[in-house]
Amino acid sequence: MQRAFTSLLVLIACTIGYAQVGNDTTYIYPKQFILDDLVVSANRWEQNLREVPNRISKMNSAKIAFQNPQTAADLLGASNQVFIQKSQLGGGSPMIRGFSTNRVLLVIDGVRMNNAIFRSGNVQNVISLDPNAIEDSEVVFGPGSVIYGSDAIGGVMDFHTLKPKFSDGNGIKLTANAFTRYSSANNEKTGHLDFTIGTSKLSFLTSITHSDYDDLVMGNDGPIKYTRPTFQRFENGTDVMLVNSDPNKQIGSGYNQFNLMQKVRFSPTQEWDFTYAYHHSSTSNYGRYDRLILTKEDGSLSNGDWYYGPQKWEMHSMTTNYNKKTVITDHAKFLVAYQDFTESRHNRNFGSSRLTNRFENVKAMSFNLDLEKRLNENVVLFYGAEWVENDVGSTAFRKNISSGEITPVSTRYPDGSDWSSYSAYLSMKMKLGDRWLMNLSNRFNQVITEANYDLTFFNFPFTSARLNNKAINGSIGFIFNATPDWKLFSNLSSGFRAPNVDDIGKVFDSEPGNVIVPNPTLDPEQAYSIELGATGRIAKVFTVDLSMFYTTIDNAIARGTTTFNGQDSIIYDGQLSQVLSLQNISEVYVYGVQAGISWDITHDLQLTSNINLQKGKEKDPATGRDYSPTHVAPTFGATHLIYKKNKIQADVYANYNGEISYANLALSERGDKHLYADDENGNPYSPSWATLNFKTSYKVHDHVSLDFGIENIMDKRYRPYSSGISAPGRNFILALRAKL
Repeated sequence: MQRAFTSLLVLIACTIGYAQVGNDTTYIYPKQFILDDLVVSANRWEQNLREVPNRISKMNSAKIAFQNPQTAADLLGASNQVFIQKSQLGGGSPMIRGFSTNRVLLVIDGVRMNNAIFRSGNVQNVISLDPNAIEDSEVVFGPGSVIYGSDAIGGVMDFHTLKPKFSDGNGIKLTANAFTRYSSANNEKTGHLDFTIGTSKLSFLTSITHSDYDDLVMGNDGPIKYTRPTFQRFENGTDVMLVNSDPNKQIGSGYNQFNLMQKVRFSPTQEWDFTYAYHHSSTSNYGRYDRLILTKEDGSLSNGDWYYGPQKWEMHSMTTNYNKKTVITDHAKFLVAYQDFTESRHNRNFGSSRLTNRFENVKAMSFNLDLEKRLNENVVLFYGAEWVENDVGSTAFRKNISSGEITPVSTRYPDGSDWSSYSAYLSMKMKLGDRWLMNLSNRFNQVITEANYDLTFFNFPFTSARLNNKAINGSIGFIFNATPDWKLFSNLSSGFRAPNVDDIGKVFDSEPGNVIVPNPTLDPEQAYSIELGATGRIAKVFTVDLSMFYTTIDNAIARGTTTFNGQDSIIYDGQLSQVLSLQNISEVYVYGVQAGISWDITHDLQLTSNINLQKGKEKDPATGRDYSPTHVAPTFGATHLIYKKNKIQADVYANYNGEISYANLALSERGDKHLYADDENGNPYSPSWATLNFKTSYKVHDHVSLDFGIENIMDKRYRPYSSGISAPGRNFILALRAKL
């Protein structure tokens, strides 16, 4: 009888994932079927993935902790479905289905993070998020403009941070998590603490993380061109070029970062729930590594200094949830947020004493109202409205680092520019039978961009610009739940991206010898996408996930040659530069396949593998020929062999990337020849690569665990496509975690 009772407890534990049996703790790792997951990204309300006509990738806090990502960009990369580009160690620009930067959207706790100066070049704002404060992250692939508005063409990355929790009774509930981590490749030293103090109605949560990274060391086996044989240093009032004693060490890449999150949650009744959140993130200065390694024709270094100033981000938000059935809603959510972004760029030519400093600040205010209403057992409505306001400040000066003299210089953007968005959306989920569902959505969006140009340094033929763009986007999706284990889906959707301040107002060097000038006549980009997919289980041990997509952009914004006051070249920052501007002159299409499979070999052993293939074409305005778009990543994927039993979890896995030949390399990437390996003809290309990795976690005690990992075991030297910095070489990771 006792043995039967114990077996029953173990069976129950398999269902709930954990059980206390007698005086011993038995750890059970459930294998949840993907269709049983709950997601909120698709329509801003939690729903079962079985009812969503999109491909969605999800990582929870347990997976995040096991992977030990250093930044939120690394967190996305660990999903093996988002490609990450890096121009420097303090960076990470996600690429989703051939789109990146201002064509994909970052969302944090329901608040859009994209702002008015998100550019078409690579951006690193995602590193402001603390991966150790993320409860789960979701990536919605394909246009998400119907729910999220402008910029959500390639996909939406939705991060949900830790939530304050209440106690079960009248007492006080205290929970805490802490860890310290060391990584050898960049001598990482990270410490984290989060804790919650809660009563039955009031709860406080604090999360703190500090990370320090030294210069990153690349692998030892790969293209010699990636190494750093020399580096620059300012000594005794002059620049000197020194020999690097370890060419694999990427001198100038190190930095440090601090993150703080504070939340207060109050629920006076069952109907009302209020959460105030404060986020703070700040980095030290960090070098733009791809510019630090740029050389002149004679082999000497081009820049004495090129670094970003501290990247700072602050957000205050208040979320109000009202859960009571009324005539117009069953659940209502009101979200107001204020964000403050600060960034700067500092550059100086090698041998010059003139340091150019440009500073940007964006203050963003947003309001979101989201409502859910079930009309009957077959129809649910999701609807709401959004208002976003961005104010852009831009200042600049040049300093002589020898004499201290300060002189004026042109700003990067028109100071005092404004970007405003007003929108309303309606989405309906309808059951068409026992197995069929339909999702139908529509959104109206108006975006106004205003800029006043300073004529001090450039005699623009215009003094101001005001764009008033309107867009109506829609989507229709069908889901067929063929069996309890199989879901088939299709989705047809449109998206758009309205020009922002970066598009219409920027004056900067896109690369040495070129200068971008403002274009106040831009129109929005329009995207159209179709997706077909299937997810299911075979023989109870194989899970298959497959989706195919095709996206095209009309009126695509691209760089094109132009003239400035009748001249095709002007002097900019002391250099004769060809004049370019952003124009609606291109056409883009991207198509591909995402596929994954998992095999439950035994109860304790699982094999998973996924692959992402994407191809595309973009018309070159100058020649009319088609070339690969800049942000179409090479074929990439990963295969994992995972073992989980009792107190141990282990993962042996391989990450791999395909080659991009010179013929398939984007024109913009060919211009950055110094970032790529040389093929047999001396042309730049991105070689294929693969790494072997191992990670494990051991539960030393109920409250203590030890993580150990080796990344890039074979010490491969490689540089991910479009990146300006090489990836870590053999990297040993050690983390000690404690939980209360």
